[in-house]
Amino acid sequence: MNIDSRSLEPLWGERQVRILAGPCSAESREQTMATALALAEAGVQVFRAGVWKPRTKPGGFEGMGEPALRWLREVKRRTGMAVATEVASAAHLRLCMHAGIDAVWLGARTVANPFAVQEIADAFAAMSPEARDSVAVMVKNPVNPDIELWIGAIERLLAAGVRRLAAIHRGFSSYGERYYRNAPMWRIPIELHRRCPALPLYCDPSHIAGRSSLVGPLAQTAMDMEFDGLIIECHCNPGLALSDSAQQITPAALAGLINTLRANRRANTGDIVLEECRRAIDSIDDELMELLARRMQVAREIGRIKTENAMPVVQPQRYRQLIEKRLAEADRLRLDPAFVRQFLAVLHEESVRQQIERDSSHTDNF
Repeated sequence: MNIDSRSLEPLWGERQVRILAGPCSAESREQTMATALALAEAGVQVFRAGVWKPRTKPGGFEGMGEPALRWLREVKRRTGMAVATEVASAAHLRLCMHAGIDAVWLGARTVANPFAVQEIADAFAAMSPEARDSVAVMVKNPVNPDIELWIGAIERLLAAGVRRLAAIHRGFSSYGERYYRNAPMWRIPIELHRRCPALPLYCDPSHIAGRSSLVGPLAQTAMDMEFDGLIIECHCNPGLALSDSAQQITPAALAGLINTLRANRRANTGDIVLEECRRAIDSIDDELMELLARRMQVAREIGRIKTENAMPVVQPQRYRQLIEKRLAEADRLRLDPAFVRQFLAVLHEESVRQQIERDSSHTDNF
């Protein structure tokens, strides 16, 4: 399906909305209103707050549910801000439409499940065109770096008649130690924009960062890359937040950030992606060092076992089997066999040295 300007309507009508802000979760009427009033004073036009919170494990705070929609209606009435929340099912969407919510977004976990996206799309398709056009719909990237899944979710909604559509870049999950909570992988939203240039693209620096201190620099990077806007988590007292407290900033901090953001500065996206790649290389190298240390620890243990059982340190048959197996795997992974052979030779030589030194140390101590 072609996602172009002819198939889309302006996301916010006559308004130019750069910033959506609000708490990760609407936790109470008092917390919701205190945050909303401060954000309205800072000039925010769209208030975002989670009502239903999908948690990784049961037992955590999962949102206040339907009662929190009343608080969002009060925010809208008292401040004039539009209000937005996340939906993960057709039932959520129907409750939001009944409550007069102005915008909804599909979260990363939902977008990763085409069945869930289709259920929401079917609910939109069953509405009148006027009802569909009354709400803006934003689609976060899926948890994993799969641009086709992201575009597929957008296409499902477009096929259901949704015309006020946008995408949200919130980063991608990755394993192990990492600098950001979710890796930005800027090349993926860049590719999305290349393939769907008419689709508004917002950045969620809060979920990428995972730490409040990183939200500002990430927000500026997104603006430098000419994103259409930002969706930022703000809480009147982040330290007491019931979810994602580390990445939320105060309304006062957001006001300061808005004043310092430079929206007209043009970035060299190649430099940004290059820096991201370098950070990825550093992270992979850290993992390699840890793996090498673990491998040598096992090699020393093998040396102990061989010593205790009067076995030779070097066993040519085992080495040949290792080389044959790893070279076959190298071919599958499209790695240069000459490089892999050289790497394995050095690795084996060091493993043997570790075993011999362990054996010598053991003999000396004996």
